[in-house]
Amino acid sequence: MSNYILSIDQGTTSTRAILFDNTGTPCAKSQQEFEQLFPSDGWVEHRPQDIWQTTLSVCQNVIESASTDISNIACIGITNQRETTIVWDKKTGQAIANAIVWQDRRTADYCEDLKFKGHESTITKKTGLLLDPYFSASKLNWLLENTPGARDKADAGELLFGTIDCYLLWNLTKGKSHKTDATNASRTMLFNIHTQAWDDDLLELFNIPKNMLPEVLDCSADFGVTDASWFGKSIPITGIAGDQQAALVGQTCFQPGMVKSTYGTGCFMIMNTGSKPVSSNNRLLTTVGYRLNGKVTYAVEGSIFVAGAAIQWLRDGLQLIEKAEQTEDLAKQADPNSHVYMVPAFTGLGAPYWDPYARGALLGLNRDTGIKEVVAAGLMSVCYQTRDLLEAMINDGADLAETLRVDGGMVANDWFAQALADTLNAKVQRPQIIETTALGAAYLAGLHCGIFKSLQDIEALWKCNGEYVGNIDNDRRESLYNGWLEAIDRVKSKK
Repeated sequence: MSNYILSIDQGTTSTRAILFDNTGTPCAKSQQEFEQLFPSDGWVEHRPQDIWQTTLSVCQNVIESASTDISNIACIGITNQRETTIVWDKKTGQAIANAIVWQDRRTADYCEDLKFKGHESTITKKTGLLLDPYFSASKLNWLLENTPGARDKADAGELLFGTIDCYLLWNLTKGKSHKTDATNASRTMLFNIHTQAWDDDLLELFNIPKNMLPEVLDCSADFGVTDASWFGKSIPITGIAGDQQAALVGQTCFQPGMVKSTYGTGCFMIMNTGSKPVSSNNRLLTTVGYRLNGKVTYAVEGSIFVAGAAIQWLRDGLQLIEKAEQTEDLAKQADPNSHVYMVPAFTGLGAPYWDPYARGALLGLNRDTGIKEVVAAGLMSVCYQTRDLLEAMINDGADLAETLRVDGGMVANDWFAQALADTLNAKVQRPQIIETTALGAAYLAGLHCGIFKSLQDIEALWKCNGEYVGNIDNDRRESLYNGWLEAIDRVKSKK
């Protein structure tokens, strides 16, 4: 019986494939890291071929290692790092340049100029987004203006644009499908979240030819089938969502007020707001949570650019640790009275500050500071940034659920999960399956295939693996957080 789902989770620093059964249980997994490129200060790129080859490789590995025959794989779901922008040749499929990653800040001055000209309010009204280099539109404009011959080719209809999901779909189907879903489209700054269509005014503002853009479908839909040459059999691709929206689905946050926070390369907190888009007064984003059967569920989101990437920097940049798993023991041994703060603004600050010119800092160092204290500060920086987002949601008058559901690689660290509960003074729940981005994509694909009958069926599959409650006194909590706010003020740009 065909009741397995292959989920592709194409992330910022690695690509995973996970095979799930019809209960949402992972049966096989493969993961590969790939190179991060930093050609200039604040620039972040990926080689499109690395993204495609790692995706193909991990999928083939999972299919080969699975204890079931490929004929039992009913469908494929795709989830992906959002906003990352690729342009490729319509005939050859070759990318015209490296992908510009969501973290990249090269278009900061261009965005500032558009703000100065008064365009931000219109953009926010149509897209729910702030005018920031984070989103795809300014990256796409940059590629067309700065890649030799690109503008002429785009105007002639010879080039295609896509976020990572779209690029993978194009390759998996060997050019037969140029499509995306509503969640990824909503992160481009070219998609009107109210009309659910590409917006002609925004395309004109960013000088983007409409013929470059993919068709936008629901998150559960017929996106195409894989070419038989890749896996030995054609498999329908029936679910796509950006990674954070996929995690919202994987955490089964289907009721308004439910909140999840995902800790991967960055950290992203999303609250389900139901059938109506809610505007933020605290520089959070209004976005598409998911779209099923033509019906949109909206969400409010806060985005932190650096979470797990801070630990990766401690490992690869400073070489203080060999493996991320070491951070738990080191943090346990750190001096609890240390006042070291790490502000990991390596590519600027995200919500609620939105300062693309800010840069990172280690503050409060003294002669007693050692590796343990720096590692603990790295973990705590993620806790403090999460509180920044939660405070913004509360200040927006959000009717939050009492529990924060967390996922992603960092939450396997019990010290971090407890520190998060202490910092937020909230109940923090970790699910049995922390790879919820991949799980959400599997749920969406399986929903279209009939493996799952309804959202209620999916909701019943969620199971708690760990629960953490804040247990430090309020004075200490506020003192620590105030120290963080002072550190933030130190790194903010003066522009």
